Amino acid sequence: MSYYYKYNFVSPEPIYALVKEEFKSYFDTGAVDDLLFPTYLDKCLRKLGRATYVIAEQVLYIEDFEARLPDNFFAAREAWMLAEIPQYPYQTANSFYSQAATETTIQVAPLIVDGTECTAGNCEDPASPCYGHCMPQIIQAVYKTNNEVARSYRREFLLLPGNISARSNCTVDYNTAAWDFNSPGAAAPSTASSTPFSSSANSFDIRDNKFVTNFRNGTVQLLFYATDYDCSGNQLVPDNYRIREFVEAFIKFKMFEILTNQTNDETFQQLQQKLAYYKQISEEAFIMADIEIKKQDAYAKQRRIKNDLNRFNMYELPNRTNRYGRRRNN
Repeated sequence: MSYYYKYNFVSPEPIYALVKEEFKSYFDTGAVDDLLFPTYLDKCLRKLGRATYVIAEQVLYIEDFEARLPDNFFAAREAWMLAEIPQYPYQTANSFYSQAATETTIQVAPLIVDGTECTAGNCEDPASPCYGHCMPQIIQAVYKTNNEVARSYRREFLLLPGNISARSNCTVDYNTAAWDFNSPGAAAPSTASSTPFSSSANSFDIRDNKFVTNFRNGTVQLLFYATDYDCSGNQLVPDNYRIREFVEAFIKFKMFEILTNQTNDETFQQLQQKLAYYKQISEEAFIMADIEIKKQDAYAKQRRIKNDLNRFNMYELPNRTNRYGRRRNN
């Protein structure tokens, strides 16, 4: 199981607004516009790598060797084979309190009929609109709801990426009868005969927006990089100062690249100087952002320190006793 740091993701609208405000004269004259801002943002995230994408989880149910990938899938990170185990579900810690057993909100007390509040005094009056509607025995109730979460799966082993089929239009019907996890007592065939063109028997492949495996039926937990968007359709960016500075600098650089390729009131020499300046700022911001995403957090430093301490434990003699309580981890 891998460890990773999850960023908080925000909308790029403040970055777009800042660029348009700083270069207000170019936008007012129509020399440039924000039509290509989403494309420039996508270039920035792809240049920085997959660390700038949202890490999401999804459970895939494999049927006939394949399952459909999520709509926001960008790249796979981990794929775990899950085993189904019968266990009791557990209740969530959160509770929901309501005054109705259904989602419809109703008013129990006080009871109002034709604008008249029904009380014990006018319930017995035949001339009152509340006559026959009062039910003093009804008490306003509060319902408490606790949801249940099923826990019937556990991780077994990590699937390996591999080439299942040599061509995109190939199917995996070659192992219909041989490789079936649901057939007890059946001997598993060899890798060469059951999984042609694949790296191993437990490999997976991604093609045609499908998750393809070597087993017919099963459950897989997919940890993947996803593209997430805000309400306006803008791709979210990590809430990191260096990354946001790089996106801003790159958009400014691309703006002056557009201005140098069209007729403008400024001279070509002036635009070239601005283009070179903002290109330098963009490259420096990329270096700082690339260093930022490669930094180790506190938990990563702890794991690296433990790995360094236990790196040579496998070479120690088994009868050595002066290790001050440390044990061998080989």
